This record gives sequence, structure tokens and C-alpha cells, in this order.
Amino acid sequence: MINLKEKKILVTGGAGFLGHAVLAELASRGVLKENITVTRFEDFDLRLFEACERAVKGQNLIIHLAAKVGGIGFNRDHPGELFYDNAMMGIQMIEAARLAGVEKFVAIGTICAYPKFTPVPFKEDDIWNGYPEETNAPYGLAKKMMLVQAQAYRQQYGFNAITLFPVNLYGPGDNFDLAASHVIPALIRKVAEAKQAGQAAIDVWGSGNATREFLYVEDAARGIVRAAEAYDDPDPVNLGSGMEISIRDLVTTICRLMDFKGDIRWDASKPDGQPRRMLDVSRAKERFGFKAQVGFEDGLRKTIDWYLSLNPKS
Repeated sequence: MINLKEKKILVTGGAGFLGHAVLAELASRGVLKENITVTRFEDFDLRLFEACERAVKGQNLIIHLAAKVGGIGFNRDHPGELFYDNAMMGIQMIEAARLAGVEKFVAIGTICAYPKFTPVPFKEDDIWNGYPEETNAPYGLAKKMMLVQAQAYRQQYGFNAITLFPVNLYGPGDNFDLAASHVIPALIRKVAEAKQAGQAAIDVWGSGNATREFLYVEDAARGIVRAAEAYDDPDPVNLGSGMEISIRDLVTTICRLMDFKGDIRWDASKPDGQPRRMLDVSRAKERFGFKAQVGFEDGLRKTIDWYLSLNPKS
């Protein structure tokens, strides 16, 4: 068990959506602000090894959240960037951390690393049993390389690196830019703008048949910090809520919570992405005692309320 209050902690991507929640979780555990360093792209372009070297200097623990991410449309349109940027950041951060003598590295992967047709619920042992869904593959494979590197570095150098695979996150502070957002913030914004404009319908990508699992961002932060404290094994670990909902039911739920009574028009010419997603979350509970606490509708309400508080005309 690591006493976080005694460590110098680097959180890459700490200014982002998940990063803010991780910083809040660290603060709630008594970690002083002066013991935490946050990288921002304008100061640390982690695609460059020199920037990684500067970032890790003097640190005891690294939580690597930095990533280039987006929704299904962004993944489809920017596969090269997503592969290169994420692979370079992960590979170089782990190498720089090893060379600097960092005590522990927490690598944050993605559910997109799983094979397209992984049996549900996704077990960590199935992560190599097939190729990821094509739309997400460049991003997912780039992030999955951190698992390979962490295990290889543990074997050769005794480097303590762990790898976590969170499911799709949501919550206040998410990215609501329709060009790059994930499904929940995109739907919330679409419904809010449709209500404001008095529209009779909203358009949604895909058939609605694909399923997803979602984890509230504060739960994800608790899982990451708990693993940083208490998990030191080479095996990857899923972080999720253990629920599964179809996109069709998700849209219906958001419309109900936002009191939108218009039609939903499905654009089946657009991709669904991976057919099903739900994690087996038993390893996280068994290995370091993590279980999600926020119910899905409660989390959705908090997310909707946060968005509407910033966009009162919606």
C-alpha cells in the first residue's frame, strides 16, 4: 500500500475531464496541492521525449491520463492522429519514467482496446482474442501498447507499471463539442438545442441496437486512485459499473430526463461502432476493492444539470 500523501505525483492530462476528477480525489485523500504536478499540452507536448523527461523529473508516482480522444465520428476521421499521438505519448512516458527511477506508473487504457466481438461481459483475459472494432482500432491499439510495455518493463527492469481499462466515462465537465464528444454529452446537447429551437425531432447516428456501459467520472477517479495506492500486479484491470444499456434505451432515457417529447430519427447509414460493450468488473473488486457507487440515472441527472447550468437558454 502506497501512502499517497508522502509522494510527488504527476498527473498527465490533469487539466482534462477525467483529470479534474482525479485531482479532486487525490485532494480528498489529503494529498497536498504542492505535491501534484499537472501537464498541459502547451507546456508539455508528450509526443516529444524531451517533454516527457522534463515532466517525470523528481516524481514518485505517475498517473498517465493524457490522450487524444473523441467520439465515433472523430475516430473515423482522424485514425492516424489517434494512433500516433496516443502511442507516442504512452511509450515515451513509460520509458522516461523508467529512466528517471519513478516508483510507480499507472497507465490508463481504454475499452476500445478489446476485440470487436468480445464475449460479454468483457474479461481481461480476452483482451488479445481478436482485432478491435475498426472505427476505434487505431486509438484502442495505441493505448493497448502500454499494457505490452508495462508488462515487458516489469519483466526486464522490475518497473512497477499497472494498466487499467476504463469503460466509457460521463459526468459534469465532459466535452460537449459535437465534433469530438462521446455519445452521452452529444445526446444531451442535441436534446437541449432541439428543445430550445422547438424542433420536433433529433437525429441520432446508427441503428440504436449497439450497447454500451458507462462509468461516472468520479467513480472512475476513485478506482484509479485506489489502484495507484493498492494494486501492483502485471494483470490489466477493468474499471466499470457492470451495467449494459442499448443506445436506443439511452436516448429514450435522456429524452425522458430532459422532458423532450419529440421524435428520434435513426441514421442507419452511420456506424454503430462495437456491437456490445460491458465489462466484467470482478477483478477490480477482488484486487483492490473498487466498486462503482453512482447509479446511472443519478449520474445522468447530474450531468444534464451541469450542462444546463452553463447553457441556461437550452
